[in-house]
Amino acid sequence: MTMPEFKPVLALHGGAGTIRRSAMTPEREAAYTQGLLTALSAGRAVLESGGSALDAVTATVMALEDEPLFNAGRGAVLTSAGTLEMDAAIMDGRDRRAGAVAGIFGPRNPILAARAVMEKTEHVMLTGSGANAFCRESGLEIMPEDYFLTPARQEALARELERRRTGAPDDGDAARKHGTVGAVALDSHGHLAAATSTGGMTAKLPGRVGDSPVFGAGTWADDATCAVSATGHGEYFIRYAVGHEIDARMRWAGQSLKRASEGIVRELAPLGGSGGLIAVDRTGAISLPFNSEGMYRAWMQADGSMHTAIF
Repeated sequence: MTMPEFKPVLALHGGAGTIRRSAMTPEREAAYTQGLLTALSAGRAVLESGGSALDAVTATVMALEDEPLFNAGRGAVLTSAGTLEMDAAIMDGRDRRAGAVAGIFGPRNPILAARAVMEKTEHVMLTGSGANAFCRESGLEIMPEDYFLTPARQEALARELERRRTGAPDDGDAARKHGTVGAVALDSHGHLAAATSTGGMTAKLPGRVGDSPVFGAGTWADDATCAVSATGHGEYFIRYAVGHEIDARMRWAGQSLKRASEGIVRELAPLGGSGGLIAVDRTGAISLPFNSEGMYRAWMQADGSMHTAIF
């Protein structure tokens, strides 16, 4: 008896709380769109060759981490101390295997560090100096600090620290709180996977960990239901267990992916939980809800067509 063939699908995000529409130039929009397409193409190549959802989301997120426009890897934002602390997570829907890192600095691709935790240790999450040592011991590509210190992120930190020093009101720039990248996929074997990577929030306290590496919050995958990668004000996504909440609404309330994912994102908005997420389910349905002004996103449907959007 042969296993049924599934049509692969893939979705990715480059963060919610995008540049305001009024400030988006055609040149910047083209650059972001190209970055999204490059990452989508990387994951698509894996899926179209019969590869796994796990490999597809890894390849997709690596491409996003290498693009300094996005807040992960090379484009990671800075803490209030001017340091870099990155988080990443990956989850396999086949058996809920998972790996995550938090507060790391050095690896070119934090998502590979998360995957190494999953594949090379008995643990689910490593943090701080222990995680950094593990990354070096695992042979991951380590980059110097100046690889990550982009002028745009240094300027963003300076602006935020000056705003705090002068006591100026928060300007409501959601992009400061929402920078994350992620990918979710369904492969031709019917398996799901999710991956998320982030530099966190601009001027965050050193040691702060958001929702990205917290399974059931910013990252989730289970073949029985869905794969989810979130981007938003992470504290709220943790408190409301967003990834697992979507799974629970599907599993126990019989809701569709669309209803479950749109419902929780809508409910978070008045609480202060601005942001969004990407999700796919075992049927190949895709959902991309957000409650902020925009969310960098791209997706490949079951017919192979590729799409991008920002607002």
